[in-house]
Amino acid sequence: MLEQIFGSNTRVLLLRLFLNNPERFYFVREITRDLGLHLNSVRRELDNLSHIGIVTSHNKADLQDESEKEIKDNKRYYKLNNNFVFIEELRALIIKANLILEESLPEAVDKLGDIKFCLLSGKFVGRDGSSVDLLLVGSKINQTKFLKLINMFESELRVIIDYTVLTVEDFLYRKSISDRFIYDLLDNKNLVVIDRLSASKS
Repeated sequence: MLEQIFGSNTRVLLLRLFLNNPERFYFVREITRDLGLHLNSVRRELDNLSHIGIVTSHNKADLQDESEKEIKDNKRYYKLNNNFVFIEELRALIIKANLILEESLPEAVDKLGDIKFCLLSGKFVGRDGSSVDLLLVGSKINQTKFLKLINMFESELRVIIDYTVLTVEDFLYRKSISDRFIYDLLDNKNLVVIDRLSASKS
């Protein structure tokens, strides 16, 4: 879908990379290696994104000022322009596109075991500072399938996913004592994928 909107799979992958790592500087061959893309297509799309203003290009002197360390190479580096006027809209669009998989996500999560609650936060919803990206509550969880799902997320989003798995008893207990970790997730901007705990009480 995003390829149809932006006209280039390379551009989509670059946007995801920069939006998920807003403070990092990248040089061209590093991006080419990490994303498994062709050098010329990366250069072309970086030129496009720089021209639009979504990313900024930097030389050795810029990096030395930024990092306060001596930079010994003459590579040109690229970084997300956090002052770009539509940066939050772009971030929201990328996140929502990633979560189109939400339609099939409950079914995939259900196959992991006896799942009672699943919540996405952090990198999934663009919430900086969240203590975790995914919270799973249940029992008899198939670790192999679960790690495969996490690996799929990490491959798609190109970030490390932080997750927590709790039993129902542990979750309900921590909720009953107003545990900060639980209430931080429940009270903020997050996406509840499965919730059979609330339904069981009604």
